Amino acid sequence: MIRALPFAIRLFTMGALAVGCAGTGAGQPSAATPIEPQAKPLLTDPEEVAAQLPKVRRIYVDKLTGGEAADQLRDILMATLQTARLWVITENPERADAFIRGAADDAVFNESRESRDGINARAFLGTREGDYSNRTGRGNRSDNLASVGIGQTEGQRTVERKHEATASIRLVNRDGDLIWSTTKESSGAKFKGSAADVADKVVRQLVTDVEAARKPGVRAVAPGSSLP
Repeated sequence: MIRALPFAIRLFTMGALAVGCAGTGAGQPSAATPIEPQAKPLLTDPEEVAAQLPKVRRIYVDKLTGGEAADQLRDILMATLQTARLWVITENPERADAFIRGAADDAVFNESRESRDGINARAFLGTREGDYSNRTGRGNRSDNLASVGIGQTEGQRTVERKHEATASIRLVNRDGDLIWSTTKESSGAKFKGSAADVADKVVRQLVTDVEAARKPGVRAVAPGSSLP
């Protein structure tokens, strides 16, 4: 009985230490427990949203509304954005930090013009003489006669087949907030069609606004307004 006592004491001591260690670690996260990242606060100031424009680096061009013509303009817009070399144009929306969305149309129509010119003038001048006789007697009669007529009429009708492209484009961040927007239209340029010309106008406007926003001391403006 005396020899068994130290073993019982040792067993009790080990149990107490185990309970103490478990109590000390209670309430503390395990090293393997993942820590959830805090949600990014949403911006509420329009100027803060607009200030994101020069920070955009990777753009995804979303499907534009407007049918087949809009799909073609989307492809042209992506190529034109790529040539600007200010952004990475991606086809993976998960990697983009901004999205281009909007609507576009490329209408084909006939424009007819009609013109008509005319000149018309009339004049009458003359003399007619002759004898006359009737129951009362005979005599001489003189009549003045005049007549002039001029007429000319010309008509012309021309029919011209035209293309007219329009695009209303906006740039939004991942939260869906509007950063930038513009609306352009074109009936075509000297060396390019209407769709290519309107895409070029959109990109040139975006480049101009981005470069202006990157200048020191330039105040960010709300989307849709004009820089000074």
